Amino acid sequence: MQVVVMGVSATGKSSVAERVAESLGWGFTEGDDLHPRANVAKMEAGDPLTDADRWPWLTRVGEAMAANERDGHHGVVTCSALKRAYRDRLRGHVPDLWFLHLHAPTEVLAERMAQRTRHFMPTSLLTSQIETLEPLGDDEAGRVVDVTPPLDEVVAAALDALAAHRHDVRRS
Repeated sequence: MQVVVMGVSATGKSSVAERVAESLGWGFTEGDDLHPRANVAKMEAGDPLTDADRWPWLTRVGEAMAANERDGHHGVVTCSALKRAYRDRLRGHVPDLWFLHLHAPTEVLAERMAQRTRHFMPTSLLTSQIETLEPLGDDEAGRVVDVTPPLDEVVAAALDALAAHRHDVRRS
C-alpha cells in the first residue's frame, strides 16, 4: 500500500507522514526532496510553481512510490497533491493510492509558517496554495484529517483513518 500525505504548506505533512510510517514500520519518502533545484529556487524567491514546474516533480514522486510497490514495500510519501490532475498523475504510477489530506484553517497555517526557521516555502505562497487546492473528490480514496490539534492526536487520527481504509479493503 502506498499513502500520499497531502495538503498545503504548514499542515505538518512531513511530521505526520514520518510518524505514521514509523508507527507502521513502513518506508517514508520526503516528497520535497524530489523537487528539481529550479523548483526550490523559484519557491525560495516567493514565486508560485506552475503546472509545468510541477509535472517533472510529480513524475519523480510517482516513480518513487511505484518502485516501493514493485519491491513489495508499503510506503508513505509527502506531496502537496493540490489538484485532482496532480493526484491523477500520481495514480498513473500507482493506481491504488490512498490520500491523507491534512487540513487546518488558514490562520493556523499562517502562524505555523511564520514560526518555521528552515523551510524554503515562504508564508507569502500560502494563499496561492490555498487557492490552488482542490479537495479530494468523492471518488478518490482518502480521508481529510484536521491538523489543528497536537501532533500526537493528528497522528492517531491519521492511523485510525488508514486502519479503517485497510479494513474496508480487506472486506471487499
